[in-house]
Amino acid sequence: MKNIANYISISRIIMSIALLIPKTFSITFYIIYIYCGLSDILDGFLARKYKITSEFGAKIDSIADMIFVFGSILKIIPVIEIPIAIYIWITIIILIKVFNIILGYIQYKKLTLLHTIANKITGFVLFIIPLMIGFIDIKILESLICGVATFSAIQEGYYIKIGKI
Repeated sequence: MKNIANYISISRIIMSIALLIPKTFSITFYIIYIYCGLSDILDGFLARKYKITSEFGAKIDSIADMIFVFGSILKIIPVIEIPIAIYIWITIIILIKVFNIILGYIQYKKLTLLHTIANKITGFVLFIIPLMIGFIDIKILESLICGVATFSAIQEGYYIKIGKI
């Protein structure tokens, strides 16, 4: 029971890679996609409930999140229309996040991946977007996630800078 949250995070890594196999927006895609999202909620919940949180667990959770996001992007981006302005915006967000990682390493001599409320909101919004495609205009969804992710990335850098880690 002690490592259950870590096993769930590791399963998310495996399933995030498996997400690359089915056709985008197929039933299989959505089953794997929803599993990955639910496993992200479950691992943190179990770790906190049973007081089995650890630095390793937080890192593996963050790595699993990044692999899930990257795999989702690889599947979804090619099948939706994205204006160049959104690509530029995404690039800026990525640069801010990379800067935050470098800043955290310089300041604390370790990999600093924060689990802020804004990051959790960003993750939730990012997660529901593929489920909302077809119901809400994609341009609105793209702007929504970029706006939330920008705020989250800037807040994360601020927290690293002031030592709120």
